[in-house]
Amino acid sequence: MRILVTGATGEVGRRFVPRLLRRASSRDTVRVVVRDERRAGALAAQGAEVVTGDLRDTTAVDRALKGADAVVNIAAAFRGVPDEEMWSVNRDAAVALGRAALRAGTARFVQVSTNLAYGAGRGRPLTEDDPTVPGGQLWGAYAQSKAGADEGLLALHRAHGLDVRTAVLPFVYGEGDPHLAEAMGRAGGWAATQRLATVHHADVAQGLLRLLYASEAAGRRYNVGDDAPVTAVDLHRIHGVPVPPDLAGRTDPDPWYGQMSTLRIRDELGFRPLYPSVWTARDAGAL
Repeated sequence: MRILVTGATGEVGRRFVPRLLRRASSRDTVRVVVRDERRAGALAAQGAEVVTGDLRDTTAVDRALKGADAVVNIAAAFRGVPDEEMWSVNRDAAVALGRAALRAGTARFVQVSTNLAYGAGRGRPLTEDDPTVPGGQLWGAYAQSKAGADEGLLALHRAHGLDVRTAVLPFVYGEGDPHLAEAMGRAGGWAATQRLATVHHADVAQGLLRLLYASEAAGRRYNVGDDAPVTAVDLHRIHGVPVPPDLAGRTDPDPWYGQMSTLRIRDELGFRPLYPSVWTARDAGAL
């Protein structure tokens, strides 16, 4: 296959692409589309083809898709950007990329989504068949735009046969990603028992590879995550920060917010997390 990866220089992409290059057979080609070619130098040195362009530029997208057999769409706009950019990148560009893939004859489309797109908790682990219920602490333009992309791409599957398979990720951490440390800025205001659904970068890559190479996963959504979420108390202890005494007196407003079942990807695609919990990653020196 010739595999096109978007978002290849972001926190997820720059850790995924080297694993994809190692996994790809000698007959496979990995191509990345980036806005700044200089940031893709390390990936090019590892064997990736580099195409320069913006996903919102149809000419650049068509050029990147030429001859591509599969797409892994990791590109996303979220922290520190205007809402309008989130909508234009996360929803509009993603759906336009799906349409362009259909025109180009690209056979497979892996979409990377977020558990925030499910919205509010349901009093149980979220499953892939759950519809979006607006709400939750982090409901906003990012979650809404990703939910819009998921539905738009599934509509292309239903109407035109786009072979889209969606990976739903919770909070991603590990391998030097500052994301986990940044979570401490919010965890100090949580209840002691409040839980954060997590997934290590190594398991993000494992999940995406399983979706990419699965023979039959068209139109399917898969939750990709650790076996155990991390609590507010855990986050403080892992970072060596004293646990604020008032955490114990607080109440979690939505105890099942963001908590996902990974039964489908385990049963259908054989996924087993390499790092079942943040504590396991910590003990392995993989944070």
